[in-house]
Amino acid sequence: MKNILHTSNIKSLKKIYQGKVRDIYEVDENNILIISTDRVSVFDVVLPTPIPEKGIILNKVSNFWFKKFEGLVENHLSNINIQDLKISDDEYEQIEGRSVIVKKLKALPIESIVRSYLIGSGYSDYLSKGSICDIELPKDMKMASKLPNIIFTPSTKAEIGNHDININFTEMKKLIGDKISKAVKDVSVKIFREAEDFLSNKDIILADTKFEFGLEDTGKLVLMDELLTPDSSRFWLSKSYEEGISPLSLDKQFIRDYVKSISWSDTMPAPELPDDIVEKTFEKYKDLKKILIS
Repeated sequence: MKNILHTSNIKSLKKIYQGKVRDIYEVDENNILIISTDRVSVFDVVLPTPIPEKGIILNKVSNFWFKKFEGLVENHLSNINIQDLKISDDEYEQIEGRSVIVKKLKALPIESIVRSYLIGSGYSDYLSKGSICDIELPKDMKMASKLPNIIFTPSTKAEIGNHDININFTEMKKLIGDKISKAVKDVSVKIFREAEDFLSNKDIILADTKFEFGLEDTGKLVLMDELLTPDSSRFWLSKSYEEGISPLSLDKQFIRDYVKSISWSDTMPAPELPDDIVEKTFEKYKDLKKILIS
């Protein structure tokens, strides 16, 4: 039987937040425990059906990228090991392989999105306005067209059940200030370019991704949450890429396409996923992990 965790139950620690995918507990005044569950969300709504081992895969993929880019920007990982926690054996079994202990940070109220291809909410914005976040784009572009240049398109961070809203860079600066906005944009684009080059050598296209950042008490910018996972990014197989269609992916686009096919309106109640969709999604996540961490 595959390892499945929908919702954690760690009574030895104080639960301080439950996100769409992650459960967060307090370790001490400076550190928190983040558990990547097997919940899955699409269009900012949590679906009732978990994807087996998804949280384990997300945790491993994120840690791979955090390690790769640790020389470029500080990340949220603490120097405390999971094994150091004073929790029961049953509780440890829940979190093994799917958890990290990280530094407490003041999360920035924006999501840092970088795009290289026209897809998702960016494509919807383009169809209605001819631009994304007030960045004008050429006429007559198709779904999945490669953009003339990499673009930075931030969004607000919505509460669970609500939708993020794309904003322009000027609006972002009003929210978090000029200096931090520039630093977030610069490091986001730099990570994206390096990841794009790395993945292209593995015949994977990085279409877009989302980064999240926080601040230490000193004001230092820190990369947090997850990094270049199938939940936060679109990964396409180079050999099957075709302009004008939603390309074959190694991420949760497969689930997005399914819920659209059954005419779900992105509101509650969220639909259950059939077994074949769950299994195929699991295989896609597993394939990406194998490609990255072989």
